[in-house]
Amino acid sequence: MSEEGEASTSRRFERALVAFVKQEFNAPLAAITGFTEILLEDSRQQGLDAFVADLERIAGAAREIWRLFQVLLEADAQPAPSEGGGFAAFRAQLRHDLRNPLNAVKGYGEMLIEEAREEGHEFLIHDLTKVLEAAGQLLERLDALVESGRGAGEADAARRAATSRDAVSGVLDSIRPISADGTDGGRALSSRILVVDDTPANRDLLARRLIREGHFVETAESGAAALELLAASGFDLVLLDLIMPAMSGFDVLRRIKANPATRDIPVIMVSALDEIDSTVRCIEAGAEDYLPKPFNPVLLRARINASLEKKRLRDREQAFTEQLRAEKEKSEALLLNILPRTIVQRMRQGEIEIADRFADVTILFSDLVGFTSLAARFPPSRVIELLNRVFTEFDRLADEHGLEKIKTIGDAYMVAGGLPEARPGHALAAADMALRMIEVVREAGEVLGETLHVRIGIHTGPATAGIIGRHKFIYDVWGDTVNTASRMESHGLPNRIHLSSATFHAIRDSFECAPRGALEIRGKGMMETYLLLHRRASA
Repeated sequence: MSEEGEASTSRRFERALVAFVKQEFNAPLAAITGFTEILLEDSRQQGLDAFVADLERIAGAAREIWRLFQVLLEADAQPAPSEGGGFAAFRAQLRHDLRNPLNAVKGYGEMLIEEAREEGHEFLIHDLTKVLEAAGQLLERLDALVESGRGAGEADAARRAATSRDAVSGVLDSIRPISADGTDGGRALSSRILVVDDTPANRDLLARRLIREGHFVETAESGAAALELLAASGFDLVLLDLIMPAMSGFDVLRRIKANPATRDIPVIMVSALDEIDSTVRCIEAGAEDYLPKPFNPVLLRARINASLEKKRLRDREQAFTEQLRAEKEKSEALLLNILPRTIVQRMRQGEIEIADRFADVTILFSDLVGFTSLAARFPPSRVIELLNRVFTEFDRLADEHGLEKIKTIGDAYMVAGGLPEARPGHALAAADMALRMIEVVREAGEVLGETLHVRIGIHTGPATAGIIGRHKFIYDVWGDTVNTASRMESHGLPNRIHLSSATFHAIRDSFECAPRGALEIRGKGMMETYLLLHRRASA
């Protein structure tokens, strides 16, 4: 790497370390500011003017701490180690300037706790205690920062420095600068929100704020714990800290977006690491937004509401898309009950007039014997029950044997083989189906307590088929073959299958048949006919 590249990497790493130190101080400072704002809201609502005055003093001290903190920790304003006493002088100045407002926070806080106990305002004590705890943490970290420049605190300083470097390095390894090759870039209703932060004060403050907004909140102290919670239950939004030990927020984000079960959950990254590379990489990896610490409560609320609204719109769009898909499947199923699949595909490709000539098809007609008198005796519901039972089984048989149901007319059922696509063995398939149809009718009669019979006629020959109608489509077949098959059925016997000579010659090697006699067919004269008995054992 060139000297310029090394210098750039070094500067970037130093900026990241400064951001990590800012985060270490930001957490308690954000807790002081956040809990003080909550206390002010509660005190104003209860009319506790005396408390409001002291809380405003604490809030002012917190603002002063934040102002000094921003100035002193601005990366460009830090003295180099070789200038003006180096970081030791910088640390001493930080401690000197922050100590007075910190003492004001602790002093007023302790006084307010005493007054709250005396006056019975117990509801204030919890948050006041949080303010004092945060102030104590800030003082401890401030003292530790100063001691890290002295011999007495070298061991602890080394441990903190190592922890800082490990955490920052982990994030920087995952998030490459935009100037790198960039090949790994990924891509006010109550809601369930998951807050992920390794700092307890940050988790507590965010949770408190969100609960006050009416959200249901769960917290996780690490990336692994967050992934477990996401796998166990659904969330509407994740607030995710970027710099965390073991598994960085960026790694957690990529795992969330890589999982089909969680990829649609919006994620807002929250971090003191405010460099542009980090923001861009997180957005590229799928983050909904990126907020710097300490967060502005109004901005936080606006970003959360915006993310939740986007999720609701996405959920609504997905639900609508799923509804359209389900409706399309229903329409498809209904259409396929009326028209053959290949015909539907041809219509979708733009064909308007669909008519085909087939040199060899088999047509089967069936008719329930004595259905007219039976329907006169049955109530309408029982007639429909009978036809539904019989025709549903006929439909199943047609599908099973690769035949095409053409239509029903009353109690008559028409099926064809060898269309709308030519196929071999259609006469054999029609004969097999005919034998099963007799069993279906007998079984339906047994269920209904009636003796039912069916006549079946089959003929094989040329035919024309196509779409008839513009608004109510029907795929129909016509020609002499259809007429002959219909005549075979009408001149058949109950529970017998009447075959034309053409069908007999097509199936005689596979089925036992018996001569029936000659039948006059209009335009063809006399035709020998046969009765289908059963399939040969060897066939």
